[in-house]
Amino acid sequence: MNIEKIKSNLEQSKGKTLNFRFNGSRNQIETFKGTIENTYNYVFLIKVDDDNAKIRSFSYTDVLTESLEIFIDK
Repeated sequence: MNIEKIKSNLEQSKGKTLNFRFNGSRNQIETFKGTIENTYNYVFLIKVDDDNAKIRSFSYTDVLTESLEIFIDK
């Protein structure tokens, strides 16, 4: 998988509710649901489905290095 393919897949998933797992520093794992709001050249934005409705940004390399994993509900 390369960055262009990741970017293309994320653009196709824009607006869909997805599950995310972020492997942060010091083995901290955070799981959340959200929708991809927008994609840019180097980053993409996720609107988190919670009470605060915050926006988080990630780079495509986060997906490539598996720091951010994306799961689709079936």
